[in-house]
Amino acid sequence: FHVTDLNGNKLTDESVISYIEQSLETTDPDRSHGFDGLTALELTGTDRVGLLSEVFAVLADLQCNVVDAKVWTHNGRIASLIYVKDCNSGSPIEDSQQIDRIEARLRNVLKGDNDIRSAKTSVSMAVTHTERRLHQMMFADRDYDRKPILQHKVDLPVVTVQNWVERGYSVVNVQCKDRTKLLFDVVCTLTDMQYVVFHATINTTGDKAYQEFYIRHSDGTPISSEPERQRVIQCLQAAVERRAYEGVRLELCTVDRQALLADVTRTFRENGLNVTRAEISTTRDMALNVFYVTDAIGNLADPKTIEAVRQKIGLGKLKVKELPLVYQEKVEREEQTVGVGGTVLLSLGSIVRRNLYNLGLIKSYS
Repeated sequence: FHVTDLNGNKLTDESVISYIEQSLETTDPDRSHGFDGLTALELTGTDRVGLLSEVFAVLADLQCNVVDAKVWTHNGRIASLIYVKDCNSGSPIEDSQQIDRIEARLRNVLKGDNDIRSAKTSVSMAVTHTERRLHQMMFADRDYDRKPILQHKVDLPVVTVQNWVERGYSVVNVQCKDRTKLLFDVVCTLTDMQYVVFHATINTTGDKAYQEFYIRHSDGTPISSEPERQRVIQCLQAAVERRAYEGVRLELCTVDRQALLADVTRTFRENGLNVTRAEISTTRDMALNVFYVTDAIGNLADPKTIEAVRQKIGLGKLKVKELPLVYQEKVEREEQTVGVGGTVLLSLGSIVRRNLYNLGLIKSYS
């Protein structure tokens, strides 16, 4: 793997490199990531403006302290994994009656007026990989098979699936805008759909990503029908879109307190802002939260509205952050002069093509 940091620069921090090495060497893929001693709440349902505000208000009312959470929305659906502990004791919530109350209250919030059948809540003490679990929850909720409420997206992922009969593979191609964790999202989805990746080529050019996978079922057979092929296409498109950045990125950094999230998300709701994604974390007594917000119909939020919200929450606490400029400036420089990096990329491409040729996967690598 040839990797860079978020800004496209070479990794030089030895502690980061060491952490990557240790992570790849681990024999325990389901490490707790610091979630031991917490209760996990899983929520899925129909998304709407203000839903997150209602969820956090219920948790505050039930004396649940949110320590960590991730929220994704896609095609009008919402999935959230929230890690909580008891406000008073600081311990996991294990009382069965309290768990029943939490599940019932949250299910009522998620149902709203029109989601009686599909709203789901569950409470677990089990530790899981949060983002992989969110993919599994949205997959189970069949978000890929639902029509988007709003059709304002650009740069939608292009996914093709073809069978290579002679070799007994199905060849999956994914082309989309590059971003962090893209490969993770695609491979998790293929794995959870019970496919095995035998060969793969990953490349990025500018801000575009090109991924090709040679897959089979776990029993060694390729994709066998047109409906299955279409389902793979739909599921991979959904996997890419779930984490796509929509809206203005707002970062909240402040001293943690009871009902902080309920108050902040209520302010969003009162000003007509919809949260499309959220990442909640706490470090010691500090809350470090990221929200992606749009207006009520999914368009870019009015800057005046954003400033009004910042005034209410605190200008020093809530800041507007741009997305990392991973490639833009760098690509403009590299288009003018082909440097060492371009040579390395060409060499890597040649090696990949030669290996594919040796495997009999392509006819020529010249």
